[in-house]
Order: sequence, then C-alpha cells, then structure tokens
Amino acid sequence: MRTERMPVRELPDAGRGGGAIISADRPALMVFVADEASEAAIRGGLGDVLGAQMRRGTVRNAVKVLEKETTPRVLIVDISGIDDPFAALDDLASVCTPDVRVLVVGERTEIGFYRDITRNVGVHEYLHKPLTRDNVARLFAPHVQGSGDIGQDRGGQVTVVCGVHGGVGATTIAVNLALELEELTRSHVALLDLHLQGGAAAMMLGARVTSGLRVALEEPDRVDALFLDRVGVPIGERIRLIAAEEPMEADIRPTEEGVRRVVDMLRQRFNHVVVDVPVPPGPMERAVLQRARHVVLVLGPEVASIRDTVSIKKLVAMTGAAGRVITVLNGLGRRGYLPLKLVAEGIGGAPDVIIPDLPRQLPRAANLGRPALKDSAVFRRSLAQLSQEISAVRASAQARSLFARILGRGGS
Repeated sequence: MRTERMPVRELPDAGRGGGAIISADRPALMVFVADEASEAAIRGGLGDVLGAQMRRGTVRNAVKVLEKETTPRVLIVDISGIDDPFAALDDLASVCTPDVRVLVVGERTEIGFYRDITRNVGVHEYLHKPLTRDNVARLFAPHVQGSGDIGQDRGGQVTVVCGVHGGVGATTIAVNLALELEELTRSHVALLDLHLQGGAAAMMLGARVTSGLRVALEEPDRVDALFLDRVGVPIGERIRLIAAEEPMEADIRPTEEGVRRVVDMLRQRFNHVVVDVPVPPGPMERAVLQRARHVVLVLGPEVASIRDTVSIKKLVAMTGAAGRVITVLNGLGRRGYLPLKLVAEGIGGAPDVIIPDLPRQLPRAANLGRPALKDSAVFRRSLAQLSQEISAVRASAQARSLFARILGRGGS
C-alpha cells in the first residue's frame, strides 16, 4: 500500500495500539482510494485540508491502519472490488470511534444501493466512480468542512446500571457488562463509576485510579479530551475505566454540568458508555439518567428489592428519561430468599434477566480483582442476555446494521 500526504503540513503522531482510542490530536481527514483518477478528483474537489492524509488502498486497508492509528474526524474509503462491502464496513466500524463521518466511493450506480448504504448502513454520503471534482466539492466537501449533517445526535450509547439498593451486585453487573459489550461488539467501551467514595469497579478490575474524575465533575471547565485521556485507565484493547476512590471524609461537590460534560465527551470517543450509578440518584445521577438509552435496575430476591424496584421505576419515569428500563434479578435461588414467582408478582412482571445465586464465584472474582466472566460460565451465559439486548438496540430492520449501530447513526 502506497502512502502519501496531502501537501499541507506534517501530520503529528496519531498514537499506537489501545492508547489511540482517546486522543485530542486527530487527523482532520483520512482518505483511502484505490486508483489515481479518484485520488486526483478528491484532491481537486476538497483542496488543501489541514492535517489530512491521502493513502492508496480500499476499505480493507483502512481497517488495518485504523486498528493502530487514531480515528480521523472524516474518513473516505473505497469499496471498489470488495465482494461484500457491507461486511467490510462492519469491520471498519469495529475499529472507529462513533463520532467519525464516513464517506464512501465505489463502482455501483444503482439507486437502491445508494439508499441502502446511506440510510440503513449509516454512511454519510456515497459517490460512484468516475469521480469528478465538482461532485466531490458539492457532496463531500460540506462533511469535511463540518457543515454537512449538523445537528444529528451522534455518539455512543449510554447504559446506566443501578442497584435498587446497596449489596445487590450492581457494580459486578456493570463491570462485566462493559467487558462483555467490548467482546460482543468489538467496539470501544467506557466504564464510568460514579461511586466516588467506596466505589468497587476499580477494585474488581485490579486497576489504580486517580482523583481526576472528581476534578472533572467539580470543575467542568478543566475537562478536555487530553484530560480524559489521562483519567481513563486502560483495561483492555478497547475499554477504559473512569473512576475515583476518594476518602470517606472528603467533601465532594460534583456538578450537573460536570457530569454532562464528562458523559458527552465519552460518547464522542466510545461506542458504549456503561455508567455505574449510586442510589438514591441525586441531581448528578439524574442528569445521566436523562441521557441513557437503557436503565438496568439490579435487584435481589427479597422484599426490600421489590419495594425499591417499584420506587426507582417511578423515579426514572419522573426524570423524563427515554431509556428502556431492564430489570436484572441477581441471586435467584439463594437460600431463605423469595422465589421467582413472588418477585415477578411484586415488580409487576417477570425480570428481563435472571442470574442464579453464585455464592462462591462472584465474591472470589471480586477479591482477586478479576472479571467474574472469566471464573463462571453460568454467569457469562446469564449476562449474555443483557449484553445482547443492549448491543442490538440500534439495529434496524435491515440485517446490515452493525455499521450504523457502532458509529452512532439511527437514533440514540
């Protein structure tokens, strides 16, 4: 693959490996086209774009490059000669952050193909070859300049995990859900633990965190992409933990503006944002609920959980949150606790996800600082119901919807 840069300036180092997920230093434009004529038309139609890269290749080359380099703000890829372009675009989606604008060039000219790729798949614009400078300037340039498709809500999907009261295992669910989403969707995932004092997410993952999250929530003006880069702790290739372990005597004063800014910035860099929210939710937590696509309520097989589940469902509705509430019954079969029938009657319907009592595996995993998914096949199977429900929420009726889901197209 031959690599050239548009004659503007030397592009700064984009980063390598997992560290490229969050970066304030992003290429403005990256282009992968297979032939010289298309390259010339794009150069002529777009002119000099500061911080742009022009590379010879197709969407397959783009996937290999973006596995290691930072996602650009705008990406142009060539699907010419690709047997299954939709599968190739799915692969591309798995290595891109959700705020990228993807423009595609190819050889197919059918109007049905154009509609499919731009409406159902999530591509912003498609041009068929031979490209002309005029078409590139008219249809691609507005996206490169930032004036195309403005106002559309783009960004990762927020999932709030909330225990109906303490001790029901909500943090265990949140931690392992984030890991499962990364594995299932091959996308970038952020795990945000809003338990600033006494939070257990970092402990369960064997991670060390700083006071950066507290600063971000108390002083939102200090939050930028580089700040979050320093705060986020790498857990896997595509997953970051944002958490705090403040002392109990600390006088913490998070702001609604701070949490909104943190969540919105995470949505621009991650395909999924899983938020572990304490109860009862205060103003900060309610601001997160309003941005949630799913609200996962974790309860135990007990009378107190039934009472609190009903109360928190009402509270979620009062916040105006549009997200769907999913109930997770954790610990079914625990000796001396309620059977499933009574729990279902109490909360007004069967729980959406049921996790059996695992008195040895879950505590052992937490104490060892390792994900419970690695220690319990039963827990993994149970949690798969939840992760599949959340990962498929953006899927359209079309089978080829992964690209749109991962890149934030088609609703939030």
